[in-house]
Amino acid sequence: MLMVLFPAAGFAAQDAALVAKGQKLYATHKCSTCHSIDGKGNKKGPIDDVGSRLTAEELRKWLTHPDEMTAKVKSTRKPLMKAYDKKMSSEDMDALVAYMQTLKKK
Repeated sequence: MLMVLFPAAGFAAQDAALVAKGQKLYATHKCSTCHSIDGKGNKKGPIDDVGSRLTAEELRKWLTHPDEMTAKVKSTRKPLMKAYDKKMSSEDMDALVAYMQTLKKK
């Protein structure tokens, strides 16, 4: 049996690049208009610990079907979040989710 081993550092670098891309997308799509991280942005929508509270699947669902997630959690926040599935590619969505997963309570 042939086994191929990949250095962990290669994966870490790839993950870091994906997270960095997601952080740029957060800025590009002006997410701070409605959300805040470390006190920067709209303080009514802090997401500092969203990576601790939601799975990658739930984060993606918020980005693609916010109406369903709003109903699920019975959120009353206005305005409603916009869907981003038609505004960004699948790869960009993966990057944004990867970035959001790093947002954990310190």
